[in-house]
Amino acid sequence: MSKRDYYEVLGVERDVSEKDLKKAYRRVAMKYHPDRNPDDAAAEENFKEAAEAYEILSNEQKRAAYDQYGHAGVEGAAGAGGAGFGNFSDIFGDVFGDIFGGGGGRGGRGGPARGSDLRYTLDLDLEQAVRGTTVKIKVPTLVACEPCGGSGAKKGSTPKTCTTCGGHGQVRMQQGFFSVQQTCPNCHGKGKIVGDPCTSCHGRGRKEETKTLSVKVPPGVDTGDRIRLSGEGEAGADGGPAGDLYVQMSIRQHPIFEREGSNLYCEVPIGFVEAALGGELEVPTLDGRVKLKVPEGTQTGKLFRLRGKGVAPVRGGSTGDLLCRVLVETPVNLTSKQKDLLREFQGLTKEGKHSPKQSTWFEGMKNFFGDMKL
Repeated sequence: MSKRDYYEVLGVERDVSEKDLKKAYRRVAMKYHPDRNPDDAAAEENFKEAAEAYEILSNEQKRAAYDQYGHAGVEGAAGAGGAGFGNFSDIFGDVFGDIFGGGGGRGGRGGPARGSDLRYTLDLDLEQAVRGTTVKIKVPTLVACEPCGGSGAKKGSTPKTCTTCGGHGQVRMQQGFFSVQQTCPNCHGKGKIVGDPCTSCHGRGRKEETKTLSVKVPPGVDTGDRIRLSGEGEAGADGGPAGDLYVQMSIRQHPIFEREGSNLYCEVPIGFVEAALGGELEVPTLDGRVKLKVPEGTQTGKLFRLRGKGVAPVRGGSTGDLLCRVLVETPVNLTSKQKDLLREFQGLTKEGKHSPKQSTWFEGMKNFFGDMKL
């Protein structure tokens, strides 16, 4: 049975770049991988065929010979399951290193590692969020050990290269046809061994500590906004760089105002006499009290807009407004005289012209029941 063209096997053109060749092999190999296709002989053959094609085309000399002479030019250089697969584990590790936790024949994961990022939730009052503020926060974290400089080794000594993994932090385990990378059991992935550990951090290179930091909160922040403090996260392992600290805003509920974007909302209760006759009210804003004129005949739910009395957004833009929603209150705990006066008032307003919405509602109800009778 004649062999298929290697470029056809991987689904690429003959001028394919090394980077795109690797991507193509990854795609085909993942599709036909034996773990994904158990007991599928055809998939296994396709997998071996793709590995053979990649082995040849990823090698500059072999690819040149193949391009000039075809399969005859590389005969004996590769074979489906034969001796030509001597370096297949290198191919496998190179392409699938990110899946199996290794870097193929190009080094492991030992050495300094960046520290973890941290998140801190900062609770603020609405006034603090709108105007901006500076607050002190305490953050428990891991910091680099000063006596050993984060190395974990006692002062005057240095960590030694792990002899098991050669400093790579990974060891290769051959499992039949495949070669799988695993964390070195001796150095636990660090690549180095601390023979004389630091007495301050006990060889860990990092210590638990609560840091006090000053956070400058800009005006206009809202719940969910984050401030990044670079390098204020956990110290990196083995002397690696520290992570970042993300301070996330959480605005407490306000007794008067509700915020929606750059606008503020509040409810203003008024008596029905003020609503009927109109008048002038004092309403609160974040900058103090202001006068609000209420026209006569104001209905409950009416919105009054006070422009520029809202919030200036943290990312720029015009300042929002304060919207006051009027709630007309029904009087309670009335005296007998007050009740008599209301009954007298009710008798003077039965014509309906003083309650236009009520009159319209009753007319609609009559029409509805009239239609029901039909």
